[in-house]
Amino acid sequence: MKLVAELSLYPLTEQYIGPIKDFIARLNGHPELEVVTTATSTRVAGSYKAVMAILSAEMQRTHEQVGQAVFVCKFLNGDKMQEHAS
Repeated sequence: MKLVAELSLYPLTEQYIGPIKDFIARLNGHPELEVVTTATSTRVAGSYKAVMAILSAEMQRTHEQVGQAVFVCKFLNGDKMQEHAS
């Protein structure tokens, strides 16, 4: 099953750009993910288990490095997205 997750990261620190760029770079380092970044969010797609495992690890790493940060996420069944596109 394919999962698509759309994420926005809000580090609660004055120096917020670095943690956002670092998080996106780490996601891009996983070849099993499709990563598309826009000005307001990053979309990640791949197998359900891989996406969830990677997001869990990378979100935890961000919290450990930054302290407090807010993640806003939407999760979509990627297998059903093509059915509704027409």
